[in-house]
Amino acid sequence: MNDWTSANIPDQTGRTVVVTGANSGLGAETAKALVAAGAHVILACRNTTKADAVASKLGPNATVAELDLADLASVRSFASSFTGADVLINNAGLMAVPLRRTADGFEMQIGTNHLGHFALTALLLPKITDRVVTVSSGVHQIGRIQLDDLNWEQRRYRRWQAYGDSKLANLMFGLELAKRLKDAGSSKQSFIAHPGYAATELQGRSENFTDVVAKLGNKLPIAQSAADGALPQLYAATMSGLESGTYFGPTEFFGLHGAPGRNKYKKVADDESFRARLWAESERLTGEKFDVSAG
Repeated sequence: MNDWTSANIPDQTGRTVVVTGANSGLGAETAKALVAAGAHVILACRNTTKADAVASKLGPNATVAELDLADLASVRSFASSFTGADVLINNAGLMAVPLRRTADGFEMQIGTNHLGHFALTALLLPKITDRVVTVSSGVHQIGRIQLDDLNWEQRRYRRWQAYGDSKLANLMFGLELAKRLKDAGSSKQSFIAHPGYAATELQGRSENFTDVVAKLGNKLPIAQSAADGALPQLYAATMSGLESGTYFGPTEFFGLHGAPGRNKYKKVADDESFRARLWAESERLTGEKFDVSAG
């Protein structure tokens, strides 16, 4: 595992993978690697123009479908025409953006990164045959989720805290999904991955001084390419014999770069009672009841 690269991806011929946010960055690199390994990849993206440009370079095994995770109507529309896949990779996300609201009134980061993917997975899971991979971040360590104010309606908004909360929610969701699938006797699996420090378009959208810092950081040796940042989610999505509920990330320099492997995470994520309450609140907000035994 210590020298695992995309060249080690097992043959994916005959498999179908949905990758959200595959129009750029980690998602585009994930789609590229999977197509190269023989998979059919559905690029599920809000910006279909950019996604079409990516798909055109990947060939006939890449198709584009419109999906805006910041709009539950779009999520439901995508799900209504979905016919099935082996793997769902919940990759799309926003980082440290100014306070904005989704079409459903959610704070944009928790709404897109967590609630949108929660609803999507709930709707697609009956037609996913193998596994779900949810992308978190090392920044989940600063997360302090407040279930009574998940959408930042009462607190003074802090963009980095909101991002950390959303990534902790991604982690907790992936762990809780793994537990519920196991308890239901399902053969399906759930994994969580993070890219470390990867130079992508995710940085530079805070609209404050941190954009300058992020752009400088992308040029430092601690940063790795988007292709390398995609390796943990590719590993989680394609390798056999993995333990459901495992959190994968880079294994060098405090998890910032390096080959993928098992990573440690903030232990609050192991609080099953809190995870259950987050799950229930996510169901309430999205209006999607999550049946892990369906299909």
